[in-house]
Amino acid sequence: MPADINDYFKKTKKRPPFGGNDDTPPSNDDNTPVPFPSKGRNTLLIVLSALIVGFLLLRPFTIINSGEVGIKINTGKFEEKPLEPGLHFFVPIFQKIVPVNTRVRMITYSNANKQVISDGYARYEGGLRRNPAIRVMDKRGLGVDIDLAVQYHLRPESAPKTIATWGTAWEDKIINTKVREIVRDVIGKYAAEELPQKRAEIAKEIQERLRKKIESIPGTPVILDSVELRNIELPPKIKAKIEELQAEKQNVMIAEQQKERAKREAERKAEIARGEAEKRRIEAQGHADKIRIEAEAQAKANRIIAESLTQNLLRLEQIKAQLKFNEALKVNKEAQIFLTPGGAVPNIWVDAKGKEQKAVSAQQ
Repeated sequence: MPADINDYFKKTKKRPPFGGNDDTPPSNDDNTPVPFPSKGRNTLLIVLSALIVGFLLLRPFTIINSGEVGIKINTGKFEEKPLEPGLHFFVPIFQKIVPVNTRVRMITYSNANKQVISDGYARYEGGLRRNPAIRVMDKRGLGVDIDLAVQYHLRPESAPKTIATWGTAWEDKIINTKVREIVRDVIGKYAAEELPQKRAEIAKEIQERLRKKIESIPGTPVILDSVELRNIELPPKIKAKIEELQAEKQNVMIAEQQKERAKREAERKAEIARGEAEKRRIEAQGHADKIRIEAEAQAKANRIIAESLTQNLLRLEQIKAQLKFNEALKVNKEAQIFLTPGGAVPNIWVDAKGKEQKAVSAQQ
């Protein structure tokens, strides 16, 4: 047998096939060990890599944020219990988890163009839906545009049943249609020119009727937070008429204020005049009382004096007067005094120096 064939069989004999019963590691001609093949290890790595790639591609998990609930769908059937915020796993293909926003949502009905401001957290915000103002008719058939905003939120515990029953368009079916129906019924009871004056009453009635309508739905899938009546847009002719009436009312109000001001001024002046008259009356009364009191006192004094006068007292007083004249003669020695008892002129003083007579009546 050729040498090369003998060498081949020798090598084959020393290297048993992979997976054989010979536990002796293969060796070369120089008896150095030959490592086992790495085929099994490579297969394991491939399987692990495939599992990791499949996990990342299929994403059999989801994260439910605060303000949301998760709805797990098993082969097309919704589970009744919602998933709370957190990490949840599911079986791809057979299961699915759908996040549902339960934060406060708002529908606005307005003809004003407003820009939506987003700060990059749209996922964490409640829904904001904009619709044109609600066109309704008043009780005379005149068109009126109602501008309002409705805030509401999905009830978390009944979210799976709500989505299963109403679908993803539950806002239009539950909120939008009922808002339009109720606004149409409420506004239709009033005339257009009455609406601005009864704005608060209308807003309250719309909110109460809408809340009652939503709460009457089985299971109460939605909770109404608020209804804000922002504006009532009237027809131009009605608006002009109301402005004209308001101007007239303003003029009447100004006239009434002027009249009231004039009335108060007249009352003030009349009160001042009454005060002055009362003051003068009191002063006159006081002066009259003073005169009366003085007269009464003088009369009383005269009566007392008259009752106390006697002939002896009169003679005494005459003597006192004579003494005074005598004292006067000491100063003016050339004068002469004559006494005439009784009569209207009881005393006559004659000034001899001037050779002129002067009659002086002295009453003591």
